[in-house]
Amino acid sequence: MKNLDLSLYLVTDKSDDVEKFLKTIEESIKGGVSVVQIREKTADTLDFYNLALKVKKITAKYNVPLIINDRVDVALAVDADGVHVGQSDMPCDVTRRLIGEDKILGVSAATVSEAKKAQNDGADYIGCGAVFPTQTKDDADSVTKEELKKIVESIDIPVVAIGGINLDNASELSDTGIAGLSVVSAIMSSDNPKKSSEELLKIFNS
Repeated sequence: MKNLDLSLYLVTDKSDDVEKFLKTIEESIKGGVSVVQIREKTADTLDFYNLALKVKKITAKYNVPLIINDRVDVALAVDADGVHVGQSDMPCDVTRRLIGEDKILGVSAATVSEAKKAQNDGADYIGCGAVFPTQTKDDADSVTKEELKKIVESIDIPVVAIGGINLDNASELSDTGIAGLSVVSAIMSSDNPKKSSEELLKIFNS
């Protein structure tokens, strides 16, 4: 298993202001973000590729893994550290074949059976949610705290909780055994992404 620090996992949302977007990512890394995933559901391939190259310059500077959501082609094109796929994306085992053994592979799972299958098919970690109501992904399955615990206990690879996590509710996940918090708005929409990252990390580590 790869030596992954998943404690604070940033998933980006769509950006119209690229400079602000990049600055937010850099500030969040300074605040303790340990993984960055670019999620661009509507971007053209070329725009996604160009944006990923810009983000990679930042993540490489701080030695933080860059994960590309869904798009195996973009991940390979920019030589990202890994890919994250959902249940309706490229199958996990096929993705693993395409990216090779050395790249990081994350899979979204909302049930024990989905998590076990992902582990068997070569996933390095599971993204599990939505643990709280979320505006950034309106089609996300909801996962109760009890289900989250069951998923964590059922597999040997780390689990990151995602979905509506913010400074007010992050502490509610403290006894679930997760390997980290995955956030979007709590950092991307913050006026002070560095401070928000520091505070989220503090909550997780305590």
